[in-house]
Amino acid sequence: MRDYPSTRAPLAIHPLHAVVLAGTLPLLLGALLTDLAYRASHQIQWSNFASWLIVGAMVLVGVALVFALVDLFRAGKGRGVPYFVLLVVTFALGVVNALVHGQDAWAIMPEAVVLSAVVFLLACVATWLGFSGYRRGAP
Repeated sequence: MRDYPSTRAPLAIHPLHAVVLAGTLPLLLGALLTDLAYRASHQIQWSNFASWLIVGAMVLVGVALVFALVDLFRAGKGRGVPYFVLLVVTFALGVVNALVHGQDAWAIMPEAVVLSAVVFLLACVATWLGFSGYRRGAP
């Protein structure tokens, strides 16, 4: 009997999930850049910009987390668990970052820059996992 290769393509994520997931990266990058600008200039408005960018990113990460939870139950057999766990860690550290940014602008350095960088890198990895076929069990 002849063995034919599987032609089943990996399932793509929902388009709205993709937009929400990809939208987190520019917001978190903007937060990191405005934290760096605040560290260099000590203009308090940069800290305010970073706070708002982080809050917007956490809203989008929360929506992506809901999509990932639904996909986790739909995929079954533990597929998508690394992606979901990475999003949970990104969300948790992002909330901590938002709380740090809620302090007085003089009190947030240097934790703000470090947390913004870590959350941005986690979001990059989560976005990569989200768009790859790995979380859906692709070959």
